[in-house]
Amino acid sequence: MDSYDPPTDPLKILYSDHHLLVVDKPAGLLSVPGKGEHLADCLLCRIQAAWPEALLVHRLDRDTSGVMVFALSSMAQRHLGLQFEKRQTKKVYYARVWGHVAAKTGTVDLPIIVDWPNRPLQKIDHEKGRQAVTDWRVVRYEDAETRVRLFPHTGRSHQLRLHMKEIGHPILGDPFYATGPARDFPRLMLHAESLRLRHPEGGAGMNFSAPRPF
Repeated sequence: MDSYDPPTDPLKILYSDHHLLVVDKPAGLLSVPGKGEHLADCLLCRIQAAWPEALLVHRLDRDTSGVMVFALSSMAQRHLGLQFEKRQTKKVYYARVWGHVAAKTGTVDLPIIVDWPNRPLQKIDHEKGRQAVTDWRVVRYEDAETRVRLFPHTGRSHQLRLHMKEIGHPILGDPFYATGPARDFPRLMLHAESLRLRHPEGGAGMNFSAPRPF
């Protein structure tokens, strides 16, 4: 990992109650601590400084911004964890990708496995990879790029980043999967725009969204 200089903006709280805490994670901040003291600063640590009972439910990549939910009780953590595991949550991401995507909508169904010699990179492996499926829809075209919404059915590491690269449209600013001018952006242009889930107490459907920063 390159040098780590996370943003120091105050926490952006989108929602909180006795069971849930939903925040807008900034790009450039780890979700959980990395290996080594220089990677200790993370969203979980910052949240636990204010909510010591906060528990991890899922993660976003360091360079991805947007909606992230934490549990404030072990019951809520179990309930939410099962929703993610059983794919009962609905996640929507917004991205800027290189080039003009020809079709207006489509699906990428390519299995993913960790690229062990080049960790944390992932790669497509049709024999040993785990199933990974992403729907995409064009929002609009710009000069040399396309703005898209991405709808992952699975939650593999780097899934959206690798899937867009594999169809020839890497996400702009991606330090792992973009090359040349597509990489030359101030941040990864990927944002977790909304997350729909059921409340751990009572099961009511809830939808949280974070404004797009780009």
